[in-house]
Formats: sequence, structure tokens, C-alpha cells
Amino acid sequence: MEWMRPNLTRERLAKGETVYGCGLQVYRAPEIVRCFAAAGFDYVFIDQEHGSFNLETVHDMITASKTCGITPIVRVGELQYTLCARLLDQGAQGIILPRVEEPKALEEALSWFRFPPRGKRGFGINPTMIEYEARTMPEIIAHQNHETLAVCQIETVRAVEAADELLSLPGLDVIMIGPADLSVSLGIPGQFDHPKMIETVERVIGACSRHGVVPGIQTRGIAMAKAWADRGMRFVGVAAEHVFLLEKCREALATLRAAKPATV
Repeated sequence: MEWMRPNLTRERLAKGETVYGCGLQVYRAPEIVRCFAAAGFDYVFIDQEHGSFNLETVHDMITASKTCGITPIVRVGELQYTLCARLLDQGAQGIILPRVEEPKALEEALSWFRFPPRGKRGFGINPTMIEYEARTMPEIIAHQNHETLAVCQIETVRAVEAADELLSLPGLDVIMIGPADLSVSLGIPGQFDHPKMIETVERVIGACSRHGVVPGIQTRGIAMAKAWADRGMRFVGVAAEHVFLLEKCREALATLRAAKPATV
């Protein structure tokens, strides 16, 4: 489609590429999105589960994302129609569903992402969200149904056990492992290199391969992201804005203080 803004992350995944994103959880600054885009990230993971952003702030982040060519993907706090629909109406190009365990609940949630006959989404697109292009309702519906990225998080042992049922549902594009909660569920909190953790995540990657769903993970940093990308993850989240800021500040100060001892 050459009209309306495409979902570049979805296009890259369709080509078999690996995409990288960064979380936005703490700082209420849409300008950070422009920094992520300039750095070369494919998508921004705007967090409304653990982040403190309201809808107006997320709207500004989504708008900034689309104007600078990075894909805005938002994690909702829970599986609720109005949370997903309002974000999609604000221009989000993907939704992340957290703590999914039940196939029936996921099936219902996925129906909210697309308009009839493919789903149950209500039509509420306003001209600002398609950048004032003069498009018909059928054109907008076709575009939105094609471009919206549906991401489901697997974060518990129960979800891993139900993986084949979850991944067989139509309309699901990406599975994203939540390693922190999964490690807690496995009884090894924070032990991301534990054999049980690695075996469990690789089990999910295998299920993704069987069902044609993109495997993904939100990681705690660069080393962890690289390790899982090497193991086959293709939708890879790399830490968050506050993590990179603190790490770079510490690195800079350590370098400066090592180069020139403090004067008495």
C-alpha cells in the first residue's frame, strides 16, 4: 500500500529481518522517541503497564514516533477493549498484551485490533491520525487491519504450557517473552542465564516456529539482547531509556575520574 503511513517494523519482520526496540517507561518526554529513531531503533516500546504515562502523553509519543519513522508500539496495563482501542485510535501501530495465559481471553483481545469482518474494533479514526489524508472508510479499514501489529507476552509457566493453543490463534503476529516475570514464575528470580530459563524460552521459540509467529523478548541490556537474537529471537527489546541514560552517565564519570584524579 502506498497510501497512509506503513508499519515499517511489520514490513521488516515480514521480510524475515530482526528488529530492535527500546522501552520508554519513566521520562515523560516525546523527544526521547526522536532520539531512539536517530539511533536507529526500529520501534519504541511505550509502557503503560509499568510506566506512569497518561493517554495524552502517550498520544504525543505516538505522534513523534510516526513523524520520525520509528514504529510506536504500546503495552497496555491489562486486556481491556477501551485501553487497546483508544491507543489504536491515537495512531499506535501495535499493541502489546501483558500477562496472557488463557487462549479464550487472547482470542477476544485480538479481535479488538481489527475492524469487521476480521475483528470487533469500533471505527473511531479521526483525520489527525491519518495525517489529514482524504481517505474513505473502506481504505482506512483495510490499511489499519493490515498494518496493526499484535504482540502477546508470555510471562508465566502456565502461559508456556499453553503456548501451542495461544500461538494457533489467528491475528497474532509476535510473542514477546517477559523474562523478569517468567524467571519469578520458574522460581529463579533474576537468573536470566539459568538453564531452566534458557530451556523454557527456547521451548517458546520452537512453538513460534511451528505456528509461524515471530519470537520476541524484552531484555535487560545489550548482552542479553545479543544472546537471544543469536538464538533466534527477531523482535528484540533492548532495555529502556532510564537504563541507557544511567549506564552512559556512569561510564562517562568513571572515564573522567580515572583520567584525572580529584584535586585536594
